[in-house]
Amino acid sequence: MYTRQNQRNLTRAQKKRFTSALIELKRDGTYDDFVRTHNRWFVPDGASRRRVGHMTPSFFPWHRSYLLQFEKALRAVDPGVTLPYWDWTTDRSPVGSLWADDFLGGTGRDGDRQVTTGPFAYDRGNWAVTVGMTDGVALTRNLGRPDRPIELPTAAELDWALDDPVYDTAPWDSTAAQGGFRNKLEGWAAPRSERWRNHNKVHQWIGGHMTGGTAPNDPAFWLHHAFVDLLWDRWQQRHPESGYLPARRLERGDPQYGRVLSLDEPMPPWGVTPREMLGHQDTYRYE
Repeated sequence: MYTRQNQRNLTRAQKKRFTSALIELKRDGTYDDFVRTHNRWFVPDGASRRRVGHMTPSFFPWHRSYLLQFEKALRAVDPGVTLPYWDWTTDRSPVGSLWADDFLGGTGRDGDRQVTTGPFAYDRGNWAVTVGMTDGVALTRNLGRPDRPIELPTAAELDWALDDPVYDTAPWDSTAAQGGFRNKLEGWAAPRSERWRNHNKVHQWIGGHMTGGTAPNDPAFWLHHAFVDLLWDRWQQRHPESGYLPARRLERGDPQYGRVLSLDEPMPPWGVTPREMLGHQDTYRYE
């Protein structure tokens, strides 16, 4: 059993160990393999193949397994390292400690959005982006999107999702707007005046490489998704009588048959089921 801490409570030494372990995984190619995995399973609504990572009920259990695999790789480098989480409802500043030079580095510079501070700045020699949609090799960010300002999700926006007692609803994709915690927390379901909420809004607030299937190119991804994982815990505690849906395999006549996974269907690429990811208390806990 180990503990995932709030990033604001990390010591300088803990930050250094975490970033050093990330850089080591980058150096030996392991990190980029994880980026490829996420991109492969970032499958949109309209795709005919299996959808497990986003816009689908398995969003939470798939990412829990994904984070566990990544954390295992980190701890193979340094057994004292765990994934910290970032509570974006409280740490909301683009100049906060999360973005300091001794941790993740800050926003991108004007013009090309290239990150020039912190251990993941391209000029430091540790972090070349090799898996992406563009030819650029430098990590990019645009914190807060100053040209079209966007705010991080508020506690009220988060509670809007956490208060929904239904895990997910048909048609089991990003258009499931009538209810469902998963779609509200993932952020596709939103008031008409907004395009994104919660998880999605954070990706857009960071900008740069954090938008799209190759978002793990930015190490901020792991802190963001560790918090998303914690929020699934909070929802389970708030609604103990509610569970993962769909509980049973969809019927052959359902448009999502073979594309959306029920509780006991294995999630690629690891073969674990959503049921196996419903809890984590034997492996880690949150501070």
